[in-house]
Amino acid sequence: MPVEENLPALSYARGPDRALLELTIGDLLARTAHRFPDRLAVASCHQGKRLTWAQLSDEADRVARGLWSLGIRRGDRVGLWSTNCIEWIVMHMGCARAGAALVNVNPAYRSHELQFTLQRSRMKALFLWHRDKRADYEEILGRARHGLTLALEHTIYFDSPEWPALLEAAGELPARVAVEDVANIQYTSGTTGLPKGVMLTHHNIVNNGQFLAQGFHYTEQDSVVVPVPLFHCFGCVIGTMSAVNSGAAIVLPNWTFDPRATLKAVHDERATSVYGVPAMYVAELQLPEFASYDLTSLRTGMMSGAPCPVELMKRVLNEMHCGELVIAYGQTETSPVVTMSDAEDTIEIRVSTVGRAMPQTEIQIVSTVTGEPLPVGEQGEVCARGYAVMKGYDGDPEGTAQVIKEDGWLHTGDLGIMHDDGCIHLTGRSRDVIIRGGENIYPREVEEFLYTHPKVDEAQVVGIPNARLGEIVVAWVRLAPGAEATEEEIRAWCQAQIAYFKVPEHVRFVTEFPATLSGKIQKYKIREFEIEARGLQSVAAAVTA
Repeated sequence: MPVEENLPALSYARGPDRALLELTIGDLLARTAHRFPDRLAVASCHQGKRLTWAQLSDEADRVARGLWSLGIRRGDRVGLWSTNCIEWIVMHMGCARAGAALVNVNPAYRSHELQFTLQRSRMKALFLWHRDKRADYEEILGRARHGLTLALEHTIYFDSPEWPALLEAAGELPARVAVEDVANIQYTSGTTGLPKGVMLTHHNIVNNGQFLAQGFHYTEQDSVVVPVPLFHCFGCVIGTMSAVNSGAAIVLPNWTFDPRATLKAVHDERATSVYGVPAMYVAELQLPEFASYDLTSLRTGMMSGAPCPVELMKRVLNEMHCGELVIAYGQTETSPVVTMSDAEDTIEIRVSTVGRAMPQTEIQIVSTVTGEPLPVGEQGEVCARGYAVMKGYDGDPEGTAQVIKEDGWLHTGDLGIMHDDGCIHLTGRSRDVIIRGGENIYPREVEEFLYTHPKVDEAQVVGIPNARLGEIVVAWVRLAPGAEATEEEIRAWCQAQIAYFKVPEHVRFVTEFPATLSGKIQKYKIREFEIEARGLQSVAAAVTA
């Protein structure tokens, strides 16, 4: 039988074989503190606080002992509900030293979401501030826990005597923390409508940080401005762990993103790297006083978390002096980065793809119908395998099995094409997800919340293009018979109980939804209608990497 020649190459690539670290986060911090004890580890500009690596390591030990004094033991869950601050970094490192799993709680959560997280995570302690400009966290917590029996035993407020007392408590450090232990649990909106707790191990996070640091070419001479939220993987892995691996300094410009504070931090700290989602870079470039900030110290940085417009990236490369700016791709379930362009790649690669497989990571493009690998150049679902794949969804083996198959491949739900050089160009999503300014929103979750409104009979939620945020949320609502409501009423109902980024920007009242003959709602038609009705054709057609 003749052998077929010139068969097309399959869409499969494996990153370089580099050594994986067998260290916990605490081990890595101790190593970096030993190497660079007096180098700056973290600067919180808005708090006027700074710690060297030796000081950060000492503070982490104090937190670990304090947690022990509260009865927190290896494997217990500790919640952290805060915007960006030096305490966040200290808690991150301290929980790791204690062998506790840090549960990241989104500061945008309101009572409906917080209640779910408190119950599902089984956290024994929660660390937070009483309030800030955006929310009264004490009041929200009170409403969320009302009438519930929870595992939560301790609530520690950073702006109370409880926090310094904890740091002075006489406790012990655990005898052993293993690299396979869960270090971090992050709640990501689930396709079933309920958030899922992604369990990331020390091994996941330490090594993703290592390979990120190598991709950025970081050393202890670098200084990284981190305006992205620390409760996201972008902040607590890309932002933090790349620095812990390299000795680079972490610079926090503000509690939450502020374009002026970000540029001022670069200017004042002579930073060499800056991070952000596309909307953040847009806001910075649009500042009237943009030219007054000296950004010439910048060398590199990352634009990620949402589709990256090509023209925007070119402006950042040129006008912000980030000549080695890279784009990365991944998700919380992959710790998070699985592909990345290198700082030494050509501009063409960096503006047209999300790079290639990270070290010790396999990437393949498979058919959404058969699951089989596709030839190079054909569109399919992006899958990843390797050290970065999460341990699983907390308490949800069925949900885990839906995305991680028996052969170890994680199915991302994203669509892409692999080029001959192994670089990936993302083309869309096979799952129903909206990405608003870097925040992942699953429409089902918003729809199920809308159903709790007594006047809502049916709701369908879609994302529509937005020049600044990438996408925004739109809801089509059919009211119950005889009911009347306004758009403002529906939005106000949402604003009081769910995170601001999930609140529909627009609400359209309808009597019917576009559907197939079998009754399946055609969301793409809703989206097309809204694009046409709102004159968003040019925004929808914008080219992204």
